[in-house]
Amino acid sequence: MKARYIRLMDSAHAACLFVAGACLVVITLIVPYGVFTRYVLNSAASWPEPMAVLLMIVLSFLSAVVCYREHLHIGVGVLPAFLDGPAKIWLGWFLEICMLAVNLFMLWWGIKLVQATWYQSIAEFPIVSVGASYLPIPVGGALTALFVVERFMTQEFFAEPEPETVSQVATE
Repeated sequence: MKARYIRLMDSAHAACLFVAGACLVVITLIVPYGVFTRYVLNSAASWPEPMAVLLMIVLSFLSAVVCYREHLHIGVGVLPAFLDGPAKIWLGWFLEICMLAVNLFMLWWGIKLVQATWYQSIAEFPIVSVGASYLPIPVGGALTALFVVERFMTQEFFAEPEPETVSQVATE
């Protein structure tokens, strides 16, 4: 069951990575289009900027999910570095339980926010619900909570990121 769950999380991870990458590509295409219509054609298109903002929201939440799973999120490693054995494992469990609580909070209250704003429309896109623009909050919380469960199963609390996911360029 553990291996099956990890494979399922691999698929979710790949889907998040694909959607976040697609958002980045679309943002990269529509922002220059907006600049072109504004400054070259002297007739600004009204949709590229708000569309880029909506896509940036999706990109941000899904990228955070990907970074959490790949151990690329911000973490202070001073305390775990000084601990060994059971104390380090207990700290890992405690931190992941806190992470789970935060993500369940995002899921629960994100759903409430989506429900409260679902019947409002975005001014620039009347067909799109304001609630839909808030969907990345509960989706990101749910996906990260699933990855926390995976981390409970594997107990890789303080694993280092894979070398191929970290840039080798020093920023000293």
